[in-house]
Amino acid sequence: MVKELFNKETDANSVSRISAGTSVKGEISSHSDIRIDGLVEGRLYSEGRVVVGENAEIKGTILCSDLDLWGKVEGEIFVRDVLSLKATSSVHGDLHVKKIQVEMGAEINGTCKMISEADFDALLGTESAELSEA
Repeated sequence: MVKELFNKETDANSVSRISAGTSVKGEISSHSDIRIDGLVEGRLYSEGRVVVGENAEIKGTILCSDLDLWGKVEGEIFVRDVLSLKATSSVHGDLHVKKIQVEMGAEINGTCKMISEADFDALLGTESAELSEA
């Protein structure tokens, strides 16, 4: 299911949003971009860009094409292309990215591994297998 998500075309004008004051528990899958300003506990998959606002918090795994992070993440992050950690961001977990941009003030507590798109696709297959076993 997850692997198919990353193989479909996306609509660049379609953005899903989780507003401030909203809390979501479980798995979120989207073909389009996602903006998070609330709390997400669980797995987040997006074929597009994920934007995590300054007051947002994610507790779980993120898999996406690009990630702009202003808020907090506790968990693993897998990014196919570019991870941009803004000055207000805080990550407690491991990063698996193709490219990374870090502003002064960003906090990382974990390891960072540089991966290729092929590595990402292989990791995506592993995540998908773990989901189907759960």
